[in-house]
Amino acid sequence: MNNTLPQFVVLDTCVLISNVLRHVLLRLAERSVFRVAWSPVIGDEWCRTAGRLWAVPSEDIHAQWDAMQNAFPEASQGDVSAYKTGLKYSDPKDWHVIATARAIQHRHTACSVGVLTRNIKDFNRSELRRLGIQRWAPDAFLTLCFMQHDKLVLEALFQLLGEEKTARRYDEPLALMLKRERLFCLNRLVAVAAENTQ
Repeated sequence: MNNTLPQFVVLDTCVLISNVLRHVLLRLAERSVFRVAWSPVIGDEWCRTAGRLWAVPSEDIHAQWDAMQNAFPEASQGDVSAYKTGLKYSDPKDWHVIATARAIQHRHTACSVGVLTRNIKDFNRSELRRLGIQRWAPDAFLTLCFMQHDKLVLEALFQLLGEEKTARRYDEPLALMLKRERLFCLNRLVAVAAENTQ
């Protein structure tokens, strides 16, 4: 596992659609642990997926996306289609995510960039390595965040539990919520931290 957090993190739709992951990652970005990024294509995918999964009006979904845009006005990289050029080995349906990372590299040449996705098999490791882009799964990424910023991660998790219940099962025990999100390594670290505070 890479032991250095990227300065920019492109959040794939499959990560943003999780109420838990989205909340925690955006909270950490608010605290300057890293900077988040996406593209209008990711935004469109998010709105369509949310509309399919959630029983809420379309205008509410778009309002949520607009709120994220307003909270992170520099996150959207605009039209990134030109940065798909030369991509070959990753899944073509995810080229726009890699292109978003490449757009950041072009605009912030001295900064490290990572892609955060649950679909890591769709992102060819060798291709991304050649491009200088890190590839992260949520559990590994948040585990490293915890190792370097444990108090901020715990704060974000407990803020989530204290939020109005806008997502299902926010009121379940934290351990069950983390396991449901497949954050197994993070869950172990949180459990050890809880034991040490008793």
